[in-house]
Amino acid sequence: MEDRVCLGAIAGAFGVKGEVRLKSFTAEPDDVAAYGALETEDGKKSFEITLTGQTKNGLTARLSGVATKEQADGLRGTRLYVDRTRLPEPEEDEFYHADLIGLDAYDTGGTRLGTVKAVHNHGATDLLELRLPNSSATVLLPFTLEAVPTVDLASGRIVADPPEGLFPDDAKS
Repeated sequence: MEDRVCLGAIAGAFGVKGEVRLKSFTAEPDDVAAYGALETEDGKKSFEITLTGQTKNGLTARLSGVATKEQADGLRGTRLYVDRTRLPEPEEDEFYHADLIGLDAYDTGGTRLGTVKAVHNHGATDLLELRLPNSSATVLLPFTLEAVPTVDLASGRIVADPPEGLFPDDAKS
């Protein structure tokens, strides 16, 4: 498991006084500011976050040390991380996205389907992006109990029962 978890990303400046548009990756969007200072991916910068409002597809916030629109614009695309030890343990059948990335995926017959590359959510449900074996191609698998009945973090694998036709017959190996 990763030592740090990505809780959000800066989408750019909001206004002219150094506020940012912030995408939250927490279950409750406002919780992105509840875990103390968040760090950049390289760990070189740390920001205290004060939420100031909401905007389309995100939140607005002030970050410590960011006072101008230019500074805020310069942080566009920056992902913000927290040390995993500051997060609560997930409840049963809940997982941090960081724990799913890298897991091998197998179908219910034991055939390898690929590796979890990313976890996406476009509003309806989480989707696992699987990189197919021996390929750079990917497919999106609904992350539902029906499509993914087993997540075994200890073994580093998931068992999937994908919808018919999701995988090309020659993609499984």
